Amino acid sequence: MLKSVVRAVGAAVRISSAAASTARAVPLSCPRICSPSAASARPFTRSLWMLNNNGASSTYRQKLLSSRVLNPSVSCGCGGLHTEGDKAFCDFLSDEVKEEKKIQKGKNLPKMSGGWELEMNGTEAKLTKTVSGEKIIVTFNVNNSIPPNFEEEVESGQQKPAEEEPEIVSTPNFVVEVSKQAAKHSLVFDCHFPEDEMGHGEGEEESDIFAIREVSFQPEGDSEWKETSYTLNTDSLDWALYDHMMDFLADRGVDNTFADELMELSTAIEHQEYIKFLEDLQSFVKCN
Repeated sequence: MLKSVVRAVGAAVRISSAAASTARAVPLSCPRICSPSAASARPFTRSLWMLNNNGASSTYRQKLLSSRVLNPSVSCGCGGLHTEGDKAFCDFLSDEVKEEKKIQKGKNLPKMSGGWELEMNGTEAKLTKTVSGEKIIVTFNVNNSIPPNFEEEVESGQQKPAEEEPEIVSTPNFVVEVSKQAAKHSLVFDCHFPEDEMGHGEGEEESDIFAIREVSFQPEGDSEWKETSYTLNTDSLDWALYDHMMDFLADRGVDNTFADELMELSTAIEHQEYIKFLEDLQSFVKCN
């Protein structure tokens, strides 16, 4: 436990000593998704100090450890610890929240075209519309929707200027459920944004920016995917059948335009949740 506390405290002070404009930068490997036309994205302000093992961070770590030994922790009426590391952590979180709010495009979420109604439940979003008696429901969760891979590593002792930080977007998996009034089951599509999806060359037809992973019939209104229902995986599916499935979704408003807007919406939701998490974390550490 003590080692964990020391590591956590050391991380807080190292972060607080980083540059004022830090970056939570995670570029996508997919050029289509990264393009400005795909979605409005944002540069993160989370620090890249963990990629740099220069002497400065070691010096701060030594200072922190010596301070940790000389200045014992104290507690207040809440019964929690209050250390110098906690204070540094709170100062960093305060600056981080301010930086994130500076780049936030607005407190209101972007609207989806096509008559979709949005319903939120924490980090989960549900989009609903009705087309000629059919009910289409699209659900996605912004958790783990930021691709984790780096396209290039930051050289030791170097950091990109804030204006050069790559932008990222949230690319969540999403489920499309199509229900008919006379049917007992819903047709469900498990969709995702392929990280290695590449656009076609010049003169060729534009590729889809999302793909169908699995298709299955599920009991209508059931929130859990039943493993006992036959599930069709599209990895080895005939392309003609796959194209018809994509056309089926497009006829119901789930096309490239929808996918672009979904990424923009998901990015805004994820950013809101990230800021809220930082504020809650600061309040917890500060013991407000």
